[in-house]
Amino acid sequence: MHSHYWSRSRMIMLAVLLVIGAGAMLLVTHNQRFYRRPIARVEQVHAGAVQKTTDQFKNVDHEHQQRLTVRLLNTAHRGERLTVNNTYSDSQPMDQRYHRGDQIFLSQLRQHHGRLNANVSGYKRDGVVVFLVWLVSLLLIMMMGQAGVLALVSVVVNALLFIIAIEVDLKNNGEHVMLIFGSLAVIFTLVSLLLILGPTKKMLATFGATVIGTFTALGLSLLVFSMTHQRGIYYESMQYVTQVPRPLFVAETLLGSLGAVMDESSDIIATLFELKQLNPAVARRQLFLAGRNVGKTIMGPLINVLFLIFMAETFTSSLLYIKNGNSWGYTFAMNMSLGTVQSLVSGIGIVLAVPLVSLFGALLLGRRVR
Repeated sequence: MHSHYWSRSRMIMLAVLLVIGAGAMLLVTHNQRFYRRPIARVEQVHAGAVQKTTDQFKNVDHEHQQRLTVRLLNTAHRGERLTVNNTYSDSQPMDQRYHRGDQIFLSQLRQHHGRLNANVSGYKRDGVVVFLVWLVSLLLIMMMGQAGVLALVSVVVNALLFIIAIEVDLKNNGEHVMLIFGSLAVIFTLVSLLLILGPTKKMLATFGATVIGTFTALGLSLLVFSMTHQRGIYYESMQYVTQVPRPLFVAETLLGSLGAVMDESSDIIATLFELKQLNPAVARRQLFLAGRNVGKTIMGPLINVLFLIFMAETFTSSLLYIKNGNSWGYTFAMNMSLGTVQSLVSGIGIVLAVPLVSLFGALLLGRRVR
């Protein structure tokens, strides 16, 4: 009876999510009138000349010319057709190849001698973004139920808090960066754990270990920075920074390591609670040792995952540096050094969180042995 009701409720939820997804996709494919920027659909594509290019480092590429016939989907010229030119290369580093049916943004739309002229600005990608968001939401809700809904709510709340923190930082002209984002880190942790774990002992232990481990790791890293006079850290490689880069880098490191430490702490606490349910008379020392063993198991893979994430962010730019004749040392310094430092700081936080969360879990759950 219960399983039948459960499967029926899941089917209803699946049907509702499918309807929501279809409605969202229908909306984003017909929302051009809500945009101020001109949007057009590609109706015909004519391939033009191909030109071979070679630079001083013997890198060979080919530039292709496209002539696109497009129809405007918004603005006062909606429904009118015009012809625009597009140039793309085989490598497509800063350009795109367009196909029939693509929706594209136009720039510098103007009428000259009775004809519309414009330049191609890029793809209209909101359909892809909405579909991916819907797919992730569908998988979370269908596979995890209420826990998946709470996880989505925590992501939305944290995103809003992050936007608010950025606005506060901009209004203060970059002052008090660490105070703003340090407070944000604590609020992130509290909101996420309250929504996912609820106001329980499990949440309290995870929160304490996450906050103490993350900020202790950050404090140790700042101490090392001070002792080494920050040699080997190239803040100038942070692109397009209009504020003092060092506080922003420290805040970025804090937020980046926070998620990994929280993940590890949650795993250890969940294991200790399972042990407590299996053996209510378990001693505190046994829980501490169990938590430490779990931490040893997940610590290595978690640090490697963080390192790969930081390195993957710089993969394409590093290839570009090397292809243009730069040495490995200069490429690493200008692209990978900051990611390596962030990985090391996060690794310190992960290591510190193991004994902390094991200790907190043992004190809250374990039985005192006389």
